[in-house]
Parts: sequence; structure tokens; C-alpha cells
Amino acid sequence: MPLHIVDKHKSLYDNYVQSATIEEISKFKLADDPNEPETIKKLIMDELLLDGNSKQNLATFCQTDLDKNIHSIMDKCIDKNMIDKDEYPQSAEIENRCLHILADLWNSPDSLETIGCSTTGSSEAAMLGGLALKWNWRENRKKLGLPYDKPNIVTGPVQICWHKFALYFDIEIREIPMENGRYIMNSEEVLKRVDENTIGVIPTLGVTFTLQYENVFEISASLDKFEKESGINIPIHVDAASGGFVAPFIQQEIIWDFRLPRVKSINASGHKFGLSPLGVGWVVWREKKDLHKDLVFNVNYLGGNMSTFSLNFSRPGGQIIAQYYNFLRHGRNGYTLIQQACLDHGIFIGKELKKMGIFDLIYDGTDALPGVCWTISKNLPSEPLFNLYDLSEKLRSRGWQVASYTLPSSMNDVVVSRVVIRHGFSRDLCSLFVKDVQNAIEYFQKHPILRSLEKDEGENFHH
Repeated sequence: MPLHIVDKHKSLYDNYVQSATIEEISKFKLADDPNEPETIKKLIMDELLLDGNSKQNLATFCQTDLDKNIHSIMDKCIDKNMIDKDEYPQSAEIENRCLHILADLWNSPDSLETIGCSTTGSSEAAMLGGLALKWNWRENRKKLGLPYDKPNIVTGPVQICWHKFALYFDIEIREIPMENGRYIMNSEEVLKRVDENTIGVIPTLGVTFTLQYENVFEISASLDKFEKESGINIPIHVDAASGGFVAPFIQQEIIWDFRLPRVKSINASGHKFGLSPLGVGWVVWREKKDLHKDLVFNVNYLGGNMSTFSLNFSRPGGQIIAQYYNFLRHGRNGYTLIQQACLDHGIFIGKELKKMGIFDLIYDGTDALPGVCWTISKNLPSEPLFNLYDLSEKLRSRGWQVASYTLPSSMNDVVVSRVVIRHGFSRDLCSLFVKDVQNAIEYFQKHPILRSLEKDEGENFHH
């Protein structure tokens, strides 16, 4: 019988006796020699175990619970480039269907004839909406022979993408600061800041800091009155990154969308409450005329002539196909059941936190996004033995990721915590989370902290 000598460094006997696993891999420059793909896959997957558990990530708005069919769709679409509509015409048709579904969901006056586009996320979609506002305002100013060098937008406490938009496209941002007891914009504060150079007002349907909805109906009405008195017509773009996939299903009484003629465009994130995988956003205009023609490029690409409006070019198609899958799978009633369940979970957590007698609720989870936002009460008989940074750090030892941060501008002395409830969370997990909060508080009572974490050590909210 012949003898076979096994080279333990080169054989496939075991992935953990390969050179890539018994020696340190080259992390910051390409190594000279290739490695077995299965071994490298195991190395990478092992390293990713050090990431947090996405099921317990209550800090993010992004969808993390995706069914097996979405995984299959993403795999089958990995080679589809959405910019190449001539090569992938059916994917382009599916994108178009999604846009008209959203236009109908958001009550466009003519949902089959309006215009919009998919994006890599709601930040890009927001910027495209803002650019359309600027181009329309500038053209109107030119027609009237008026200067157009000082455009501004008026916002509440917005997500960082709007500050990027203002910086990148040379626009003044007039951000309404929070005040004690008022954490979002209102019509009174808007009217203090608008003028003839205002290209648009940007209310947010689901403020990232507190989860609350800004009152688009009230703001629109105040701008109607302002126009009657001044003759200045100021449009609205709604940043519905999260609320655009929540309010239409479980808060239909809230008037925030194209039912208001002043609302000219809406952006939303498909990969948040749209239930799709990371990498898809949407922007829809009320009517085609609301997207300035000069912003649309006609590109001859790979044998076809196509129109495009985006801040990037090549991008994957799987997320868009997955969005269409969600629309067909869930329908209105399915989305309603899912979002209502999430809202109810947030309300439950808020009530349980309130019972502890330590926290004040800034948002109790009842009438906006699913989740809750709280701070340590200032009316306690004595100083608490911990701060919210300490609490978040303690909860992390149980796997929970809870956002704790200071509020912006004039409220930056107020530290809050916030949890977002997304699809894939259960009442049982809610109860386990509440129990872990209670256990953490009891731990701090038994083991007082000598020095609490400070902002630069404990803040974990950066968007």
C-alpha cells in the first residue's frame, strides 16, 4: 500500500492548519500568494463575530431582519447594475413600478404620471429633493431679474445629510434650535426664518434625535398664510426617511404628504421601515414639473440612451428588487400589521421605563415612529448613581446597543437615550430588555460608580 505524506500547510485537511490561520494574515497590504477561499471565508466570518448582534441593535433605524427570500433575491441580483437600464430593462421596469407604488402611497395627484428615482439611501434622495428646490427657485429668481446668490433652507433638528447638502451646494441652512419642552420645528419658528431667498422648508417625519413627527400640515398652512401676505411662494420637501413607511399605514389621520399642494417632493429610506436590505432610498416628486429638466441627464451608455438623475452612477439592483418583493408580499395590510406591532412594542417599553420612577419620557412611542426616547429625571430626591452613558455601557454587556447622546445646539446639556423598534422584535425581547435595564439600575445601586463616563467616552450616536 502506498504511503501519502500530507503537507499540513498546503492540504485541505483542516482550515485551521492552513498557513493563513496558523500565521498572521497580511491586513494592510496584499500578500504575494493566494489562499484557499474557504479558509479565508472562515477567517473573515470569525472576525465578524466581534460585531454586535443586529437583533439587539436598538440604536439603528436600518432593517436587520430579512427573510430567506430576500437573501435569495439579493444573491440572484448581485450582478445587476441599475444604471444600465438597456441591459436590464425588466429591473428598470420594477424600479419604475416601485416609484409609482410610492407615489400612490403618498397620495400624488397623478401617481402614474409623476416622476422619481431610487437612490443608495434616503440621504442621497434628500439631496436630490433639495437640488430640485434650488434649481426651481433660481429659475424663478432669474425670470424676475432678482439676485439668486443667497439661497437658504429652513429646517428643524435635521439629520446630518442636510448639513452636508447645505455645505456641498452652497446653501445657508437655518436650523431651528430645540428648546426646553420643544424638540421639533413648529410653524411659529418657521415664519421667523423664511424670506424671499428660502428655496424650501424641510420638515422631518421622524426626527432622528427624538423619533417625533414635525407637523407638516401646520407648517404648510402657515406658509399658505405667509404667501397671501407677502406673495412669496415657498415649497416644502418632506424628509420622510423613516416615517414615509410608517405614517401611511398606521397614522393615516396625519396629513403630511402630497395631499398638501405645497409639498413638492418626499424622500424615504427603503432600508429602514420599508423593510428592504441596506442600500436603497427613494425620492418622488408631486408632479413631473417639480423636477427641473436641467437636472436630468440623458446618457448614451452601453448601447442605450437613458435619463438619469443621481449623485452616483453604477449601483446594485438587488435592493430595489427586494423592495418590490416587500410591496408585493406585504401589501397595505401586511405593512400595517408589522408597523403597528413595532409601535406597540415601543409603547410597552416606554410605559415600563416610566414605572421605574427614574426616567422622564421625551417621546413615549404613541404617535410617531416605533420606539421611545428618555432622559434621567431632574426631579429625583437625590442624584442618581449613574448616567445614561453608564447605562448604555452596562446594557452592552448583555448585547443591547442603545443610543445615548446629547441633544443638539442649545440643548446640548441634555443627555437622552433612544431605542428604535424595527420588524423582527418581539414582546418577549421587549420584556427581556426592560428586565436588563432594571438589573443594570440595581447593579449601580449595589456598586456605585466612582467616575461616570463622559460624553466623549460614552456617546454612541453619530448620525
